[in-house]
Amino acid sequence: MDELRKLPGIGARSAERIAFHLLKTGREEALALATAVSDIKDKVQPCSRCFNLAEGPLCHICADPRRDAGQVFVVEQPKDLLSLESTGLIGGVYHVLMGHIAPLEGVGPDDLTIAALVQRVRGGGVREVVLATNPTVEGDATALHVSSVLAGTGVAITRLARGLAPGSHIEYASRAMLEEALRGRREV
Repeated sequence: MDELRKLPGIGARSAERIAFHLLKTGREEALALATAVSDIKDKVQPCSRCFNLAEGPLCHICADPRRDAGQVFVVEQPKDLLSLESTGLIGGVYHVLMGHIAPLEGVGPDDLTIAALVQRVRGGGVREVVLATNPTVEGDATALHVSSVLAGTGVAITRLARGLAPGSHIEYASRAMLEEALRGRREV
């Protein structure tokens, strides 16, 4: 239970439930979980092209010849990639920065995979870079920095749209959401 409590989002009660579940479950199921945890540390590594999680030199997305390598979605973390992938709307590929610029936390541009992104774009074949960083101060600062270092490469640089979500009500929207919606408006 002590080890389970060290996991993010697992409190004392959850750790207790998981521990008792593992005690009740069959040996094979418990060992399958142990093997999966061991494999994470032994087999999973960053993709050599995009820095997504991979079990070989390339992740399954970069290795897929059906993907449009000319459209690169830049995300902060592999979990952001998973969220975008779950929409089923992305036909391009990704580049994972492995964080965002956060000077107060001691994270600068050199701590991220921005140099590899620049090299990838300058290598040719990329038409568009979609900045899909989080809509936070740090995410916006990171997107601004990335767009500035890619300026002059001849590649289209776009940013994910923001604003009011479908089904939401204006009365419940924050000022920031309304500002983004107003700035991002388009002709009907």
